[in-house]
Amino acid sequence: MSDLSGKKIILSITGSIAAYKAASLCRLFIKAGAEVKVIMTKAACDFISPLTLSTLSQHPVHTSVSSGEGWNNHVELGLWADAMVLAPLTATSLGKLANGIADNMVAAVYLSARCPVFFAPAMDVDMWHHPSTQKNVERLQSYGNHLIPVGHGELASGLVGAGRMAEPEDIVAYLATFFEQKLSLKGRQIVITAGPTYEPIDPVRFIGNRSSGKMGMALAEEASRRGAKVTLVLGPSALSTTDGHIEIQRVETAQDMYEAAKAAYVEADIAILAAAVADYRPGTVSEHKIKKQTDTYSIDLVKTPDIAAELGKVKSNKQINIGFALETQDGPANAEAKLTKKNFDFIVLNSLQDPGAGFQHDTNKITILHANSTVGEGNKIKKFELKSKVAVAKDIVDELELVLQSKEG
Repeated sequence: MSDLSGKKIILSITGSIAAYKAASLCRLFIKAGAEVKVIMTKAACDFISPLTLSTLSQHPVHTSVSSGEGWNNHVELGLWADAMVLAPLTATSLGKLANGIADNMVAAVYLSARCPVFFAPAMDVDMWHHPSTQKNVERLQSYGNHLIPVGHGELASGLVGAGRMAEPEDIVAYLATFFEQKLSLKGRQIVITAGPTYEPIDPVRFIGNRSSGKMGMALAEEASRRGAKVTLVLGPSALSTTDGHIEIQRVETAQDMYEAAKAAYVEADIAILAAAVADYRPGTVSEHKIKKQTDTYSIDLVKTPDIAAELGKVKSNKQINIGFALETQDGPANAEAKLTKKNFDFIVLNSLQDPGAGFQHDTNKITILHANSTVGEGNKIKKFELKSKVAVAKDIVDELELVLQSKEG
């Protein structure tokens, strides 16, 4: 039996015929050592009794945010759990979660949850393959939630195909594997830079770029999920995280980012330098807003600190540095040059020429170039397909773990 000792799990059930499997799933979670609290949509109650699940879990089952006994605190539940498992998740509930519609207890707890969320869809084959369903699945995954793949077989309609909820034993095993993997970076300290920098021209204007910080944030959350202590040095960005274990240091300029990254690097085992740092800043900054008076206006620019190069100079043999190269031409050659010059263990290359890659997208398409060709399967260059940035973060952290194994093995 998979070990989930001490884990606190919210089992969330929506209105599918597969809800009958929730009783077995609840029992298996408890047998694996977990504490389980169950929440249900009202539609789910048509398929399985809350009394059954309350008896199995030894906790009250909530089907509404409010009841005759008072308000059921969905925020408190979201903070309590180590994992939220949505099984079965119907097409209707999938659509609500993907679009933030909190009109029931399950959706309210989902939006309040700070823990990893796993969802096991259940629906008929044509519903599963419908473009709207697939888009909602992709959106949930882009938020960092974990899809437990549907099974293939005979469905309630009598049709045969994809759409069956994963079997309870498989769901328990999936979570056990996740929590085992989560500890793979336990004890590691990682500093990650992300987002743009803004270099002021005057109190109103600045030099910047279109980086959103999404890739760096996805990396920070993935590393934290695997047990690392993460310091995220984040340039101007609207992004935030529900992962309370990540220390975010918000900065504005390249100099600010350099100083914060340098300080964090002293204790770090790993640096992931994903920020799009401005290469130049104005030599002087006007105290007041510059007025439009002449047909032309010149700004003298001076170099900003090269954060990656500076950290590469002081890097010890025990530290690992990972860089990024966003290119518009000669990508592999430019990335190879940076790999050597800045003392990276590997560099992540992406190109603005690839649709769906680069700034502000929720997806990315990367190539990884290693300094050491003996890492992993011995491939110095590894190419990946277009994926969500959440999935790309997993690929990058997997490569990091291969480098760790190579250095320590």
